[in-house]
Amino acid sequence: MSTATIRVELPAHLRTLARVGAEVAIAVQLNGEGRVTQRAILDALEARYPMLCGTIRDHVTHKRRAFLRFFACAEDWSHESPDAPLPEEVASGKEPFLIVGAIAGG
Repeated sequence: MSTATIRVELPAHLRTLARVGAEVAIAVQLNGEGRVTQRAILDALEARYPMLCGTIRDHVTHKRRAFLRFFACAEDWSHESPDAPLPEEVASGKEPFLIVGAIAGG
């Protein structure tokens, strides 16, 4: 199966946990249509950095944690299907896939 190198930007607390810089590059398996999906990115990220397992997605359901958001090409992908193909700019490595910690105000 083919892979693509994807750039992922992590929030500060996950960078600290994984002991990485703001951006990591990971090899991601392409789906059957040759596209990159959120699920593939998160699977590859957790495989490479096992200490992140359960911090981005629930251990059992694999649903996104409530206080994290996903962005691709300045668009919020947090509520999209994890198997929806991401934009070509992310798949080609031109743009990073962003995992952003939610900001609450009062």
